[in-house]
Amino acid sequence: MVTTHAPTTDARPTRRTAPSPADELLAELAATPADAPHRAALRDRTIEAWLPLARHLARRYSGRGAADDDLVQTAAVGLIKAVDHFDADRGIDFTGYAIPTVIGEIKRYFRDRTWAVRVPRRLQELRLTITEANGTLTHTLGRAPTVADIAAYLDLTEETILEGLEGARAYRATSLSTPTGVDGSMELGDTIGADDHELARAETRIALGPALAALPERERKIVSLRFHGNLTQAQIAERIGVSQMHVSRLLTRALASMRRTLTDEHA
Repeated sequence: MVTTHAPTTDARPTRRTAPSPADELLAELAATPADAPHRAALRDRTIEAWLPLARHLARRYSGRGAADDDLVQTAAVGLIKAVDHFDADRGIDFTGYAIPTVIGEIKRYFRDRTWAVRVPRRLQELRLTITEANGTLTHTLGRAPTVADIAAYLDLTEETILEGLEGARAYRATSLSTPTGVDGSMELGDTIGADDHELARAETRIALGPALAALPERERKIVSLRFHGNLTQAQIAERIGVSQMHVSRLLTRALASMRRTLTDEHA
């Protein structure tokens, strides 16, 4: 006789994870008509409930040259976009939609807002790609990757990688107040040259000596007393024993003569 046994069944109930308060708010928001009076307040509560996710994603990009507060605000903007555009009918989990949305917003912030000098967007995006490749290769190779390593990993030419690295130098600007020198006693701004407006007068100064020497002795003395000694015409007249009017005529004639000499030399 063949004995048959009834199939056994597992009487233990299947465990189901209860939806979190943030998920419940999201579901309630999706079911609320757009013109419902309380929808705006419900939207705010939903965003606040999911803010920890935005803060967590923002912390992943900390220490890359942007203030942490700015990163959190940028991540919050991405979260708001995710909440506003999420479609539960598509059958995907909200986190699967929100994470790339928030990260995309943060990457756009780095691309558009944190460069000290504006460079083409292609180079901005290339820098991010090189940075990510550098981190991956450093972990994989156990050493800092070379330009050739990064080029092979990204399937780009070494010239393209070098162009991206050169463009990355514009990411941060160095303050002119940065200490420099062996002992740090100088600032970077002290080492940068500036236009010397006196250079334009150098040739004139060189030619001024011969032009002055070509004057008669009395006129040369008057010019010297007037412009080197800073005496007035009255003081000069008293010193050389002539009238002030005569000093004025001699000074005018001397200056005109020197001007002609200088003009002829520069012609």
